[in-house]
Formats: sequence, C-alpha cells, structure tokens
Amino acid sequence: MNMGHGLSANDPTVTTAFRTALIHQFLLVVLLATALAIVWNSIRTVRYQRAVLAGGVEEPAPLAWEYPEPAARRLLRIAFGFLWIVDGLLQTQASMPLGLTARVITPSAASSPGWVQHLVNSGVTIWNDHPVSAAASVVWIQVGIGLFLLVAPRGRWSRTAGLVSAGWGLVVWVFGEALGGLLGHGSSWLFGSPGAAVFYVAAGALVAVPDRMWETVRVGRLIVRVTGVFFLAMAVLQAWPGRGFWSGRPGADGAGATLAAMERQMAQLSQPSVTASWVRAFGSFTTAHGLLVNAVVVVALVGIGGCFVLARPALVRVGVIAGSVLCLATWVLVQDLGFLGGVGTDPNSMLPMMAVFTSGYLALVRLPVRAARAAPAPRAAAAAVDDAGQVTGVTPVDAAPGDAVRDGAPAPVPAPSGQRLLGLHPSYLVRCIAAVGAVAVVLVGAAPMALAAANPTADPIVNQALNGTANVVDYPAPGFSLLNQSGAPVSLRSLAGRTVVLTFLDPVCTSDCPLIAQELRVADQQLGADATQVEFVSIVNNPLYTSPAATAAFDRQEGMGQLPNWDFLTGPLDQLHHAWDSYGVQTAVSPAGAMTAHSDPVFLIDRTGRLRVVLTSDPGAQGDAALHSSFSSTVALQVRQLVRS
Repeated sequence: MNMGHGLSANDPTVTTAFRTALIHQFLLVVLLATALAIVWNSIRTVRYQRAVLAGGVEEPAPLAWEYPEPAARRLLRIAFGFLWIVDGLLQTQASMPLGLTARVITPSAASSPGWVQHLVNSGVTIWNDHPVSAAASVVWIQVGIGLFLLVAPRGRWSRTAGLVSAGWGLVVWVFGEALGGLLGHGSSWLFGSPGAAVFYVAAGALVAVPDRMWETVRVGRLIVRVTGVFFLAMAVLQAWPGRGFWSGRPGADGAGATLAAMERQMAQLSQPSVTASWVRAFGSFTTAHGLLVNAVVVVALVGIGGCFVLARPALVRVGVIAGSVLCLATWVLVQDLGFLGGVGTDPNSMLPMMAVFTSGYLALVRLPVRAARAAPAPRAAAAAVDDAGQVTGVTPVDAAPGDAVRDGAPAPVPAPSGQRLLGLHPSYLVRCIAAVGAVAVVLVGAAPMALAAANPTADPIVNQALNGTANVVDYPAPGFSLLNQSGAPVSLRSLAGRTVVLTFLDPVCTSDCPLIAQELRVADQQLGADATQVEFVSIVNNPLYTSPAATAAFDRQEGMGQLPNWDFLTGPLDQLHHAWDSYGVQTAVSPAGAMTAHSDPVFLIDRTGRLRVVLTSDPGAQGDAALHSSFSSTVALQVRQLVRS
C-alpha cells in the first residue's frame, strides 16, 4: 500500500498550506452565510412594507404540528449532528494532511484481506496525491452535514440530511476504516469494531425514514433487536479462543495479551496526565488479571445483548443503562476517548453506539400521537407504552414549530395568506434558508474533493514539501548546438520564442531517467493548449553512449517520440562536456561502465532565452508514485507561469 511520502506529519510547508486553505474556505463560508442573511432580511423587509401598505403589521401565529418530532428521531438527529461537527473540527489538526493515511488508515487496513487493502488504497492514493485539498474538504463536508442535521428538524430537508449523513458515513467506513477492521486480525468490540462510521450510517438511515414509521413500536423493536444481535456477536468474537484476549501476558511465542498491548499503546499517546494515568492503571490491572477482565466483558456483552433481543421495555431499559456504563468505561479506559494523539478523527465507536441503542429505547416507550388534524394547538401528545409494548395513555408534551402530517407525510400547517413569505410560513422559510446554507457548506468541501478524485496527477505541494521551492533566477541561459534524435541540428538560439524545459538524461539509465521522461510527458499533457509554445529538450548525460541510435532507442522505449515538441540531443563529446559544464551538471561513469551517476536538475528557459527557474528535485529518488506525479505538476505549473507571463 502507498505509505506516504517520507515526510513528517507536521511538515511546515504542508501544514501552512492546509491552514491557508481552511482560512480561505472559512471566509467563503462566512460569505455564503452573509449572503443568505441578506436574502432573509430582504424577504422580511418586503413583507413588512407590504403589511404596512395593507394597513398594519401582524405577527404570524406559531406554526403547529400534529405531533412533535419523535423523541428517538430527535436524539439521533441532534446527537449525530454534533458528532459530525466534532469530527469535522478534529480534522483541522495540523497532522491530518500527511499523518492520517500513514498513521491511521493504512495501519487499520494492514491485517485485512488483499481486496480490502486494494479498495482502501484507492482512497489513500487520492489523499496522498492531494493531501491539503483532501484534508480541508473533509473538514467542511463533516461540519456541513452536522449543521444540516441540526437546522432541518422535519420534512424533506431533514430526511435529505439523513441520507447525506448515511452516504458520507458509508464512504468513511469503507475508505477510512477499512470496513471497520471486521475482516482483519485482532478485531474487537473493545477496539471499535465494526467501526464508528457504521453507527453514523444507521443513524442517518433512521433519520431519513418517513415520520409515520415512528408512530409504532416497530422501528424501536428493530433497532434494539439488531443491537442485541450485534452485542451477542461481539461477545462471541471477544470469547473466541486463540485471539489473545484471555491472557494479560504474552505467551512464549510473544502472542497474546492483545488488550494489554493496546493499553500500553494508548498510554503512550500525547494526552492529559489524568487520562494517561487511568489508562496505565487499567493496563496494569489487565496484565495481572487478563482472564477476569475478558470474562467480565464477555458476560456483560451477552447480558446486554439478551436484554435488547427480548425487546421488552423494562429489559431494554436495563440494557441501555448497563450498555451505557460499559460503553463509557471502554471509551475512557480502552479507546482513550478516541481522538487523542494528534490524528484522532472521531471519538470512536462508543458514543455513537450509545446514541443508537438509546434511540431504540425511546422509540419503544415514547410514541408520538396525532392531535386533531384541524386544530393547530401549541401542545401535542405522546403515548406512553407499557412493558408489553402497548399504548397505555397519552401524556401532553410541548410541541415545537414545524410540520403537520397530511396524508401521512409532514407538511406545514397553512397560515393566513397575509403572514406568508413567498407562499411559505416564515419559520419554515427560515429552516429552508438554513438548510440551503448547510448544503452550501457541504459543497465547499465536496467540490474540491471531487476535483481531487478526478485529477490523476498529484498536487505540487508534495514535491515542494520534500524538495523545497523552485529556485528562481534570471540570467541568460548558456547556449548549446547539438543534434536531435533525427539528426537535425538544434540550438538554443533556434528555439527562441518558445519556453524551453531543459533536462539532462542518460539514454541507458533504468531508474531515474525513465521516470523523469514519463513525468515530462505528463507535464506536456497538463499544459494543454500552452504546450504548443513549449519545447521539451534533453541533452545526453552519458559519455559512453552518445550515438543517435541510443537516444532513438530511449525514445522508443519511453514513448517520447509521440511528443511533437520533444528533442533528445547529442553530439561530439567535447560539445556535450561544454553543455554539462555550462549548466553545472555533474556526470561520473559508474565502475561497471554502463549507467552514469549524474544530477537531475530541470532548467526552465523563457522565450527570450533567459534562465528563469531551476528545479533540483528528483522524481525517482524516493520511489513514491505521488511524488513522481507531483514533480510533473510542479513542472507544468512553473512552465505555465512562464508561458503566460
């Protein structure tokens, strides 16, 4: 798998570019929010003026619903709205662009089957090629989804928010969590299996279902029973012999003590001293009493799972309390709050899991009851359910402004025509505008992410971070007069009026030079129409192989003959030495007498014959596909600036 670029996770070039991108996108979000506020204020102003002309201003009556948002649905929507925002803010950590794939994603997929690693690596490649834009995009996608869930409590906007949340959660589960590590070795409920994103997907799907489905206990029973089966399955996985959870100390072969090893790893993360001391203390206890710890966990998972599977409200209540205690203890003592250490992207699985099974309990015991359809009252009703799941009474609860139910689907209660804005009740219109703003925030992140995924070449920032910025110079380029691969004379003077990309390549090289040639081809493609004003020129850099046959063979092998603006120059050895010395290119014959050791600079000469940029990076030195591609992007970027200057 692609393991990164050999760069520090906190490389200053990348982190500075990341912060700059976040600031620019934040200013764009502020601009969007300001524009929407102006739109809303303009609509209100028009309404006020019309009301004055009509003989007075009448405040619109509060909108009434036939019943408030179901408690279970409200819990999911609000809890996961805040979780998405927290996740987005965690993505702003400086180490995310370069540290996420190498420290989190790639290790999590390392023990998974090859097809899972291949799937994950497709996402890793996009991230490594565009670390700044990808990291910044995720911030705004997740913050936008969280806002979308919070500002759209009912109706189509709210269900759409649920679908968006479920969709992005699925992306995170597949590419960010390697299917939650379910197919890898050592997976455990304690360590977060089946992945936190699974619960985001489930919550989003539940928010997206029509309101009428929350009017019976069926949804609640489905949630708690599926949760119960899940807990029982995790108990079996935790109890399975030979997986290292029944011992606190490693065996003679070094295997075992899986939980204790995780505790030691968590205690080493950068974190407050109080949490570190808790984790160390629990790690010591686990090392001494591994059998007891695992037995307690297995029994607790079985008991909680059994309570949920039976789906009796009284038992589910016990399961919720016990499950919450176990989840919180695991979150603090095993998962170390999930986000410590500099590359934590979420609070891990325990908090979202608690929100899901608690919502299942609420869906069993707090059923919404329709009020009279024609009477928009400020209070609605909720049904109480006994231990058998039967409705036993109606308890009034406060209703919030929103939608009424018309033919089973939520719709705003009609308000007098004089109180409407654009045919909508003001409070409903506010929610619509807020939802549009949340969608815009998502798009602020999604648009750059889509562009990055569609761009097969890496961002120049990767090359810049590893090799430094381009050397900007300005003096007459040394002249040369040699023969190209067709035997035609080519001199720097003959190329006047064109921007020249000059390199020095060894025609029998099998390492760096072919890579450089291929990246020059990619750079030519990236230039598009500007390529007609550019000439790619290479001068032979091997004193033993200087014949036109050698350069022609190199061109055939690397497909360089397809470029109409490509010249591979050679000539008498004294003229080649003059060109090498003029441009400061070092050349030494290797002891074997075949390939030569040489430097690989790239010189950019403007149309007037002045040397303007020197790139000293070598795309073959690091053996990194993203670095190679970033080299071509850097060349194309610098050349385009010269062409258009």
